[in-house]
Amino acid sequence: MNIDEKINQLNIVLPKATPPVGSYVAAKEIGKLLYISGQISIDSDGNLIKGKLGKEFTTEQGYEAAIRCALSIVSQAKKHLSDDLSKIKTCIKLTGFVNSTDDFIEQPKVINGASDTIAKIFGDIGIHTRAAISANSLPLGVAVEVDAIFELK
Repeated sequence: MNIDEKINQLNIVLPKATPPVGSYVAAKEIGKLLYISGQISIDSDGNLIKGKLGKEFTTEQGYEAAIRCALSIVSQAKKHLSDDLSKIKTCIKLTGFVNSTDDFIEQPKVINGASDTIAKIFGDIGIHTRAAISANSLPLGVAVEVDAIFELK
């Protein structure tokens, strides 16, 4: 089963890959590495998921926000690779940033939303290294941001 078939089987609707809003590119290919810029938490209706974990959001809500970031990562990769996700050999690393209160300590559980989603979509080649980092603030006040590095075939 190819990756697009897996996405369909999982009943996943990928969001539209949107262009960057700053002075950077959404994806950059260097040799066999594909870097995806940080994707912020946006719900299925296109609204920003804004707020702090430990204040406005629970860990479970943060997990859902991280899923949305992962879906945007897949969309950006797909767009960059001319709709051919089969060009991906493996996911190397995700870095997740969690807008959280000083006493919130469940950043890894939040970023599991992104990790679990990448693993579900890509299977064994979706298993990756990762960092889950607390942030005092994120762009536009969003709850979660995740970036990715993939190796291409």
